[in-house]
Amino acid sequence: MPELPEVETTLRGISPHVVGHKATELIVRQPRLRWPIPDDLAQQVAGHRLRGARRRGKYLLLDFGHGHVLIHLGMSGSLRIVKAAEPPLFHDHVDLVFGKQALRYGDPRRFGCWLWVEGDPDTHKLLADLGPEPLTDTFTADYLYERSRKRSQAVKQFIMDSKVVVGVGNIYANESLFMAGIKPIRKASALTRKECEQLVRDIKFVLQRSIDQGGTTLRDFVGGDGKPGYFKQQLLVYGRGNQPCMTCKKPLKEVRMNDRTTVYCVACQK
Repeated sequence: MPELPEVETTLRGISPHVVGHKATELIVRQPRLRWPIPDDLAQQVAGHRLRGARRRGKYLLLDFGHGHVLIHLGMSGSLRIVKAAEPPLFHDHVDLVFGKQALRYGDPRRFGCWLWVEGDPDTHKLLADLGPEPLTDTFTADYLYERSRKRSQAVKQFIMDSKVVVGVGNIYANESLFMAGIKPIRKASALTRKECEQLVRDIKFVLQRSIDQGGTTLRDFVGGDGKPGYFKQQLLVYGRGNQPCMTCKKPLKEVRMNDRTTVYCVACQK
């Protein structure tokens, strides 16, 4: 599933091509995504200028002034800039057309969404309960420490909870916990304040490094330019189960937590 760096990479890739431009039409080839695309979405956007685009968690928000298009990439979705006349591929379900170019949405599994939101989008039911953005000053060690008190769940699941902090998906949780030297199966309530300081620093570092390198390509992800991300080359533990730890050379342990692959070093992570 595209995680925060992939969505941020997509946002940065598409924004220069669409922000400030007038939408001429919306072409919907397949309306049945995770939720049906609203019947009047084309009427809402056609003829209106896109004023801005931003990300909230793993959601993209396209601001048309009188409302926002709320987009989620789901498990396999992608957005790319194409020539409007370019024939769509089989899984290209939506084109937001800006004259001779289009923002094209492809999604083989159709778990993404295109919705219309009026008013403040941050109060929408999909966004209202989201935690702070991890790369902002609101995500601090003090905040993480206080939220972790009396939390009996594993620390990995804790930092992957979007109500605690948004966008720390499975790949980046594995990587951040390894860098912080924290075993993912420990209880969140066992975190010390010092460990929270290290974990917050490493979450920010891992996410920013991934954004700088264009996201993590594992299977389906491509950026707004249609090119894959390259952070996979930098992964220290994820996808490396039973391979030598890059620090101590002992075999990395791989387990399943909530149906997610979890890899850690039994020696380096406490």
